[in-house]
Amino acid sequence: MEIEKERRKAKAVFMAFGTQGDVYPLAAIAAAFACDQRQYHVILITHSAHTQSLSSHLPQKHVQYCSISSPPVLSTHHHSNNIEGEGDSSFSLHKKKITRDHRQECYSLIETIFGDGPSLDADLIVINFFALEGWSLAESFHVRCIVAAPYVVPYSAPATFESQFQRELPLLYQYLTEAPPGKVCWKDVIHWMWPLFTENWGSWRNDELHLSPCPFTDPVTGIPTWHDMPQSPLLMYGFSKEVVEWPAYWPSKVRVCGFWFLPTEWQFTCKKCREISVYDSSRNQYAKVGLCPSHLELQNFIKTTPIFIGLSSIGSMGFLRDPCAFLRVLQSVLNTTEHRFILFTAGYEPLESTVHMIAAEASIGQNKRNEDCVHLYDGRLFCFSGSIPYGWLFPKCAAVIHHGGSGTTAAALQAGTPQVVCPFMLDQFYWAERMYWLGVSPEPLRRNHLVPDKNDDTSIQEAAHVLSMAIHDALSSRVKARAAETAKILSLEDGVSEAIKHLKEELGLN
Repeated sequence: MEIEKERRKAKAVFMAFGTQGDVYPLAAIAAAFACDQRQYHVILITHSAHTQSLSSHLPQKHVQYCSISSPPVLSTHHHSNNIEGEGDSSFSLHKKKITRDHRQECYSLIETIFGDGPSLDADLIVINFFALEGWSLAESFHVRCIVAAPYVVPYSAPATFESQFQRELPLLYQYLTEAPPGKVCWKDVIHWMWPLFTENWGSWRNDELHLSPCPFTDPVTGIPTWHDMPQSPLLMYGFSKEVVEWPAYWPSKVRVCGFWFLPTEWQFTCKKCREISVYDSSRNQYAKVGLCPSHLELQNFIKTTPIFIGLSSIGSMGFLRDPCAFLRVLQSVLNTTEHRFILFTAGYEPLESTVHMIAAEASIGQNKRNEDCVHLYDGRLFCFSGSIPYGWLFPKCAAVIHHGGSGTTAAALQAGTPQVVCPFMLDQFYWAERMYWLGVSPEPLRRNHLVPDKNDDTSIQEAAHVLSMAIHDALSSRVKARAAETAKILSLEDGVSEAIKHLKEELGLN
């Protein structure tokens, strides 16, 4: 897509990479910022995999959409090699090529956007933690960089990082530890910047961007830029202070905004369902959500107060290797309880193929049904391959079983619905433990208690027993009361509006 070359307008570029949970919250902020600050040309850069779900909505919010061809996630499972000992090497080479091409595409886009003349003081690039190339690109094009993350840093610096940094870069360590108030300092580095000092970024910065390998150093001498100490960068977090602690040792420019939710109208895959729902523009939300005639089965099933199950992008990341075993666990739970389940398959083809295969074997006339709605196990498991707003669905569910993604966690908290969390990677473990600590869920499940690697009877029965017990605990009066109490507190927050307020303060906008 050609970038408009108009320098009468300041430009705000939002770079967000990763899964939907990593990208969509920044898309929500970009849309809100564009509507609030019409003097800006606002652009979102993300993976082409998100095009279908975002590209039709963003222009309506005055946001230009630009895509990068790299995939949201790289899974070793998808690049395994049949020759023993060569799988890791093959994946490593593939990852290096993807990374190289990804960075080149990012550079080309930013050059097109900001390379048409001197930057304006109001220009900015907003990045999430998976778009760290944006930091160096902002430095290269002399543009302010702001970080926006829907969750706490999902990784931490190695235990030896500080001692190694001090040994190899003593002057830069002194520069950062002795920085005056308000300037970039060691707190920024140890909290989130430390990956910027690793070798793979250094070679790209030096060879391609002609910057110093290490930030805050002179490209010729390698000495810290004592004469030019930049301000500590603004870091906005998209979660609630009522849910996540805000320790005093965090950098001074950290702002905790509240959860960032997508506009409700973006969360429908069915255009007809979106059109018949009643939107309240004064409150920026739907006053009433209705489903179209093609999805009346779904609407009627929801009236039974089912238990929601959704694993989002876990399948595409290679963690759901045996969908049949996963469905057998759910079937076993259904056989021993009175619950009904609604499963969102998230478009994961192996899972959806297995669902349709089981339905066909049960001689259910799927030719008479909507293709994205499938009933299994005597109609007690409803499988849906599309999406509808969680903010509407979750309050109608008895419990929410999920992977611990920040977006799903936030939606369940906002709905006041008890949770059962089974984390798989990164920040999901944090959210799982945090929900247990808050009292809105039982202890987190282990992975094999939801998606067992083996499809034998023993593994299935063990997983089903643990899942049944977790559901029983989640539906206790204690957990229900705590979930409702938390939702009442969160109803007073508006994370997106708070983020826009902090952006305007940083930019000096009224």
